[in-house]
Amino acid sequence: MAKRVNEIIIFVFVALFSKAIGAKPYWRTRWPIDRVSTECLTWQLAVEANNVRGWRIVPAHCLSHIEAYMTGGQYEQDVDYIVEQIESYVSELVVGEDGMDAWILDIDDTCLSNVNYYKKKKYGCEPYDPMAFKAWAMKGECPAIPGVLGLFSKLVKNGFKVFLITGRDEETLAPSTIANLHDQGFIGYERLTFRSPAYKGKSAVVYKSEIRKQIMEEGYRIWGNVGDQWTDLQGDCLGNRTFKLPNPMYCVP
Repeated sequence: MAKRVNEIIIFVFVALFSKAIGAKPYWRTRWPIDRVSTECLTWQLAVEANNVRGWRIVPAHCLSHIEAYMTGGQYEQDVDYIVEQIESYVSELVVGEDGMDAWILDIDDTCLSNVNYYKKKKYGCEPYDPMAFKAWAMKGECPAIPGVLGLFSKLVKNGFKVFLITGRDEETLAPSTIANLHDQGFIGYERLTFRSPAYKGKSAVVYKSEIRKQIMEEGYRIWGNVGDQWTDLQGDCLGNRTFKLPNPMYCVP
């Protein structure tokens, strides 16, 4: 009985002591936290989860956070992890003998990286500049995103028809983009579709939905759709599965 009383006294003492010193729940960290970094991490998660929509610029105080994410190795690790999930899914698919099994890939920051361009634009903290981006794209110097290039090569090798759909302007950016893709190793795709004059003024969702619809009406089976923007993965004729790559630098409405 005395032992039981002592246990109760100890329990009460510990509870009162914890309350007095303001002890945090066990799941909270005990070490100092950079509040700006955690706020920016929360913003980034909300963006990637599509809970923040139609945003125009990266919050100015998140510049260092986004720069570290895009250039410090975490971005590449995240992309590679998603590619692993895609390849696992691909390994379960059986390619038909009719040559009508297809995949859809976006280009900007899916196949080709624009990080070098956005470095000069404070990683998205500055407003989108269409003329500056066009000048950058016309140089044809975008490096391939390694994980996606590897995925592309495996899809082609395994007999899938890969369709590349981009929001880049057909009249001004087609030659440089085609050359850029070729130079970076994207060889063997079935078709590359640019935004033609017929689609000017239409949203990315409407434009890409109509292109995918055309592909399906030709008899192709779309097994997967990969893009860095939610607007790549919304609308009609999305395919069997969609895969979102990270991109906290800009949002295409």
